[in-house]
Amino acid sequence: MMLQALLFFLKVFSTNSLELVKEKWSSYKNQCLDYFNTTPSSTGLVCNRTFDLYACWPDGLPGTTVNVSCPWFLPWYRKVQQGMVYRLCKEDGQWAKKNTSECEDDPGEQQYGRLLSQLRIMYTVGYSLSLGALLLALGILITFRKLHCMRNNIHMNLFASFILRAVSILVKDALLTLTLDPRSNSDTRTQAWVSIPAVMWCRSAMVMMQYSVMANNYWLLVEGIYLHSLLVITVFSERRYFFIYLAIGWGAPLIFVVPWITVKYLYENEECWERNINMGYWWIIRSPILFAYLINFFIFIRIIKILMSKLRAHQMRYTDYKFRLAKSTLTLIPLLGIHAILFTFVIDESVPKGSMLRLIRLFFDLLFNSFQGLLVAILYCFVNKEVSQMWLMYTSSTTIVSSRP
Repeated sequence: MMLQALLFFLKVFSTNSLELVKEKWSSYKNQCLDYFNTTPSSTGLVCNRTFDLYACWPDGLPGTTVNVSCPWFLPWYRKVQQGMVYRLCKEDGQWAKKNTSECEDDPGEQQYGRLLSQLRIMYTVGYSLSLGALLLALGILITFRKLHCMRNNIHMNLFASFILRAVSILVKDALLTLTLDPRSNSDTRTQAWVSIPAVMWCRSAMVMMQYSVMANNYWLLVEGIYLHSLLVITVFSERRYFFIYLAIGWGAPLIFVVPWITVKYLYENEECWERNINMGYWWIIRSPILFAYLINFFIFIRIIKILMSKLRAHQMRYTDYKFRLAKSTLTLIPLLGIHAILFTFVIDESVPKGSMLRLIRLFFDLLFNSFQGLLVAILYCFVNKEVSQMWLMYTSSTTIVSSRP
């Protein structure tokens, strides 16, 4: 019954106003508890009356099947108001763990809810793996001082933005589960805690997620700008440029996130701010990200032309560190941008729920987004030739020291 209730709330979360459904569910629960308090208890051996987070069950006679009407808090109650929920009261006076319900929405809705839960497992694994890989990669670059240079400083900031993104998403999901899970409303103190601090923390995690997503894209833009400068400008002050890169990577997202926070607070101050009711507000976040993709695309084409001309003129070797950096950056720019551009106009709210197009968009979007951090850590750290050489020197020196008598 716990699983059934949680799956119901997961499906509601993806399709309906969460606050409205929670209010109805709370009213249904209170009505059930009032019924328990005002109705005399049965004598003898019975299955005790209970509210199992889904339906309100009266005392049941052992060896019988008890039935109650479909809970009226269901968003699709009009379709199933004639239906019943059945539960077996066993001979020993204990309720059976499972019940039979005529209150579910159509099979397509049930399947869609299961797919959403599977997608959530997939991207949770992806973000967890990315978080672990990024923390390890960041630790390696910070530890070895000989690796401290402009390009690795840029890499570390890119890693930091992906770490913020993974942490904020995992925290947001945990807090959403807390506010969605009906068990969290079991008493007044818990309900008060969930209704105020958990929602505020959830909104803070959502804000941090939007900020870090934008920072991801702008630090990737910095990677492209830096590579282009490295190939074109013969001599330039890296330290002076680094402050400009910091302003682009961490400062530019604030210009757009702050207005988004303002309009969400004034006009869509609902739940965890995860729903985009007015798509115009969502484009405050989406437009600058697309702009970064567009600029990076032109830089991508420009860098390819420069590389080809330098290789033909024998001004660069395939073993040159600039060429190795170019390979990593030129791999990331299209890989992290193509899927976003392809699905930019396939917005959840504009595509029919359960349609194949929407499911394809969700799958690829969540798959790419969750494993991006892992890919970035691999390309910029784990397969980095300089990092590998430094690690070999460290391990060999450690082995020599430990082998001394």
